[in-house]
Amino acid sequence: MKQWIILLLSIFFSIGNLFGQERIVCDETCEIGADTKSAAMTGAAGYAVVSPVGRGTVDPIQQAPRLNTLNGKTIAVVGVSFMSRMTHPEIKRLIMKHYPDARVLLLDEVGTAGPYPAPGITRRAKDDFQQRLLEMKVDAVISGNGGCGLCTPKEVGSCLAAEHIGIPSVIICAPGFTNQAHYTSLNNGVPVMRVAEYPGAFALDSEEVLLKNTREILWPQIVDALTRPITAEETASALKADHGDLRDDVFFGTLEEVNAYFTEMKWTDGLPIIPPTFERVSEMMRFTDYGWDETVAVLPIAHRNTTAWHVAVNGVMAGCKPEMMPVLIALAKALGGPDFRRTLASTHAWIPFCWLNGPVARQLVIDNGQGKINEVANMAIGRFMNLALMNLCGYYIKQDRMGTFGYPMSWCMAEDEAACRRIGWQPYHVRVGYQMDDNTITAASTLLWGNNMAPSTTDPKRIAQLMAWDISERCQFALGSGRQFTFRTILLTEPVARILAQRYTSIEDLEDYLIGASRRPLSERAFANYYANPGGAKDRGEHNIRQYTGHLRRTEGATMTIKPEWYDSPDATIETIPTMQRGMTQFLITGDAARNKVQTMPGGGYSTVKIELPHNWDELMSERGYQPLYEFKISNINE
Repeated sequence: MKQWIILLLSIFFSIGNLFGQERIVCDETCEIGADTKSAAMTGAAGYAVVSPVGRGTVDPIQQAPRLNTLNGKTIAVVGVSFMSRMTHPEIKRLIMKHYPDARVLLLDEVGTAGPYPAPGITRRAKDDFQQRLLEMKVDAVISGNGGCGLCTPKEVGSCLAAEHIGIPSVIICAPGFTNQAHYTSLNNGVPVMRVAEYPGAFALDSEEVLLKNTREILWPQIVDALTRPITAEETASALKADHGDLRDDVFFGTLEEVNAYFTEMKWTDGLPIIPPTFERVSEMMRFTDYGWDETVAVLPIAHRNTTAWHVAVNGVMAGCKPEMMPVLIALAKALGGPDFRRTLASTHAWIPFCWLNGPVARQLVIDNGQGKINEVANMAIGRFMNLALMNLCGYYIKQDRMGTFGYPMSWCMAEDEAACRRIGWQPYHVRVGYQMDDNTITAASTLLWGNNMAPSTTDPKRIAQLMAWDISERCQFALGSGRQFTFRTILLTEPVARILAQRYTSIEDLEDYLIGASRRPLSERAFANYYANPGGAKDRGEHNIRQYTGHLRRTEGATMTIKPEWYDSPDATIETIPTMQRGMTQFLITGDAARNKVQTMPGGGYSTVKIELPHNWDELMSERGYQPLYEFKISNINE
């Protein structure tokens, strides 16, 4: 009798567990392994979860047959990256040696396409390149050299332009960039991209080694790539069909099993997630007027159709509260901004981040004070950004986010608009054309975090000079070896901004001063850009550093200026170049209101989107214990 009682109690608690779980029922769309079947049958805690990944929108093309020989063919060898000035003439020589009846065109004869444009976008460089290929009766394109996260898609662009008009191609890449070349091609409708892989870093090999590797390693791969037929198996393995309802369950398992599966599928960044069950995602959907299958954005680089449902799934996974849904939808839209996203593939590892303006940031308690990026709400939005870059945009580590040393987690913050009001400066969203009570989110990126400057003077001009010095030192890439001008986001704590406002009545006034004062000695710039050029070695080119300095003098606006006080030089004047350009710097008052801090962050551009709240926002927020939105308008805040 006792055994029967124990058995009945066991069944009772199993049924209780079953109905206490979130949708453990699983249909034919689920993927259930032996362990998860066991969990379901024993009544262990389990979750039926949905997919976080948007679906591709670019239809694959039918690629043209490869060549049967290179003899008698017209071959274009194009590209401008990573020692191409040495490898490409050698490739031409090899073609003419082995196929004397071939005709070879180099970059100066046919040009290059540049990055392949997103669907619906017209890019003249691509169109002109395709027209020249047709006019010159080009039979094949060889492009390169892909040796960084930004130059690889750029050089693949010429191959894509060729393939889309029926011309076979091959891209030359360094190790580590092959996957990026394949993925870039697939995202743009070319299922099979042939790659010739160079055995190392182009810029670190001597001319002798470059030529030897071109002859012995690249050349056989190039011939094979252009002449070996593309098989049906190659095409099929590259393409995976999307099917079924977006809301279908895709997996069932315990918390640990769900996390393991999502990691295996590359649907998470490796940290634990909240299982995205139908019920949790549906609760997120209550906080938007979007329909579940309504498109929010088609996001590069995978050109995935991102619906409101996909945004909600990733929000659940990140640990965002349902009331954050309007913020997440706006952030998803912002991720498609070209100035924001064009840096994300780089080996230099731009770190994505975002900030909020408007009353909804205060209502949702998005922090703008000391330690802000580590507050719970801020971290949840930052985590969503991390997941969205993977699942919505299609960026993956070691595939098309190529940061040499990796990436810190994305983060979120808010501007302190009450501090702006106290100081008399306009907050960011008003300066760029929004109304004070509009809600906005801005996506941006930076090459660094921390290492801030602490002014210890009450003289506003001295603080501005310190900022100008900091700006001229914080250019693109270490030593300022990249572009002359770069986007920057500058964070100012309220005490620093209050002192600056004594002399500069608006941020525009401060920007005017900084543009004039932020200059760098030409000799420093030339040394950095010559010996640490991110696009390849200059010291093996046709100019010595003295000649290259003259080139920069002519192209970067060098002039004799009064020596800035912070430079140790016996000369009263020195030759300098400007390092700051109007409209490329944004200033935010934010952070520890009890500290004197300035944080200058060079990086990528900005993408600002208005946050649209659902029609019944106040009613929904009241259910969750929030005060009405109007109480958080800056005009209603009493200090």
